[in-house]
Amino acid sequence: MSKTAVSFAFNSPERLSPDTATRIREVADTLGYRPHPVARMLTQRRTRTLGILTPQALSVVFANPFFATFSEGVAAAAEEAGYGLLFVSPVYGSLARAVGRATVDGFVAIGLSEEHPEVGQIRSADLPIVLVDSAAFPDHIAIDVDDEGGARSAAEHLLALGHRTFLVIGVEPPTPGAQTEFGGIVGRRLAGYRAALADAGVELPDDHIVVGPATVDGGAACFTSAWEDGLRPTAVLAMSDVMAIGAIGAAGRLGLVVPDDLSVVGFDDIELARHIHPPLTTVRQPIRRKGEEACRLLLAAIERQETRPDHRRLETRLIVRASSGPAPR
Repeated sequence: MSKTAVSFAFNSPERLSPDTATRIREVADTLGYRPHPVARMLTQRRTRTLGILTPQALSVVFANPFFATFSEGVAAAAEEAGYGLLFVSPVYGSLARAVGRATVDGFVAIGLSEEHPEVGQIRSADLPIVLVDSAAFPDHIAIDVDDEGGARSAAEHLLALGHRTFLVIGVEPPTPGAQTEFGGIVGRRLAGYRAALADAGVELPDDHIVVGPATVDGGAACFTSAWEDGLRPTAVLAMSDVMAIGAIGAAGRLGLVVPDDLSVVGFDDIELARHIHPPLTTVRQPIRRKGEEACRLLLAAIERQETRPDHRRLETRLIVRASSGPAPR
C-alpha cells in the first residue's frame, strides 16, 4: 500500500473502500504498528488538542466547582469532535510562556481581560481563541452570560424582602487594591447590583464592597473582615456561589442565623448550592452549556467554518431557595 492509503486508513477512512481500510488496519494490528503522534502532528499541522486557558493557577481555579462544570461542558463537545484537552495556566508566573509551550490547535480562554499585560503575546500566537466571561477583543469570538441582568435580579429580590443594608462580596479585581474600578464579570455584576439599589434609593458605600479569592475560604474571610470592621448588613450579595457558601459558614460562626438574621444570595447555581443548609438562593447561569458552546465556537474557528468575531450572550435566572428571607426588624 502507498503511504497515502495508510494515512487515509487511520485519519480519513471514508476516503478508502471499506475493504481496503479494514485490510490496512488488520495488517497494522498484526505488525503492532501505530501512527507516531508527533509525525502525524507535523504532517497534518494539527494536534487534535484544545487548550483551556486561565490566567490563574490551576490550584486556584479547581477549588471552585464552577470551573469543573464549565470544563465538563468543554470536554463533552471536544470529545464529540475527536479532540483532547490541555489545561494551560501561568508557568512561573508567565501566561505567555505557558501559551508558547502549549501544543494545541486553539484556546478557550476563561477570565482573560484585555488589560492582561501578556495578551499581546497571546494574540501573536496566531491561534483561534474563544473568550469566556471577558470583554471581546477585536477579531476574536466571545461568549458570556447576562451578568448585569442576573445581578440586578438578585438585588431586586432582596430589596423586595425589605433589605436596605447590603454587603457585596466580589472576586478579586484585575488590579490589586482597586475597590470601585472593576472590570470583566465583576464590573458587570457590580453594575447590576448598583442599578437595582439606586432605583430603590439605597446607597452602596465603597466600604460595603469587599473582594477576595473565589473560594469558600475567600468568601468566609470577606464576611468576617467586614463584620470585624463594624459592618452590620442584613443581606449579602456574593458574586459566586462558593463565596456565598463561605459567607454563610462565617455568619454561623459569629452566631448569626441564615436567613433570620442575614440573607445571602450567590451567583452560578453550582450543584452544591441546593445541598447546603440552608439551600442557597442564587442566580443560575448555564455553566455546562457555556463550556459546550465555547468549545463548538472554537472548533468552528479551527475548521474555518466561522471567522466573524461573534459575541454570544446566554441568559441567567434567579433561583429562590431558603437562604434569603425578610429583613430582620
